[in-house]
Amino acid sequence: MERNLMIAGFGGQGVMTMGKLLAEATSQATDLNVTFFPSYGAAMRGGTANCYVVISDDPIGAPVSYSLEDLVVMNGPSLHKFIGNLKPGGTLFVNSTIVTDPIDRDDIKVIKAPVTQMAIDIKNERALNVIMLGVYVGATDAVPEEVIVKGIEHKFAAKPKLIEPNVEAFKMGLKIGREQK
Repeated sequence: MERNLMIAGFGGQGVMTMGKLLAEATSQATDLNVTFFPSYGAAMRGGTANCYVVISDDPIGAPVSYSLEDLVVMNGPSLHKFIGNLKPGGTLFVNSTIVTDPIDRDDIKVIKAPVTQMAIDIKNERALNVIMLGVYVGATDAVPEEVIVKGIEHKFAAKPKLIEPNVEAFKMGLKIGREQK
């Protein structure tokens, strides 16, 4: 099994945090091989940001792939720029609060989640990436749910009051991902 994932959006949407959390949690809690490869635009907040995460049973030959199984887009420009890298049969995850453009491909699965609005609704605007990570894990079963929960606990160990809200945000996303599986 090998999953090639790209996460793309504006700086400030937690794109790198989402990818790094997935990669670190997977490498710490499983025996799978993982790579994380970030790419920043000219400016971090508000500029473009994307990262690649590869999870595999076997050694990983390259950390970047232009033939993706999965693509997460958090904004419209990322959709237009990277949708061509998603291979037929792949899955596109869309932040439907912001990305409202039509998807002009019928050879992929599209999973939409209004993660920005959901984060606003729970008064945790910075959790949109954790919600989307839940959507991804719920829809793909790329890693067990517990792996990400442990990763969230580890990431926020120095700020324990943030653990529960982020675990709850992750579980909100899991529910959406599982429903659209």
